[in-house]
Amino acid sequence: MADITKNTTIGEALRINPEIAPVLMEIGMHCLGCPSAQGETLEEAAMVHGIAVDDLMQKIAAV
Repeated sequence: MADITKNTTIGEALRINPEIAPVLMEIGMHCLGCPSAQGETLEEAAMVHGIAVDDLMQKIAAV
């Protein structure tokens, strides 16, 4: 299985592990199927949603 990193796009991360969807929704990423999710990295999304990317990555790794 591929690793999810802060440079992984939201869409790619969901393809790697669909079970992270609730984690992303919890922090405000409600448009997981939007076109922007296909090109936006987890780091970019964390910044837009006002959370530290390291905190997001810890939550994803815990799934």
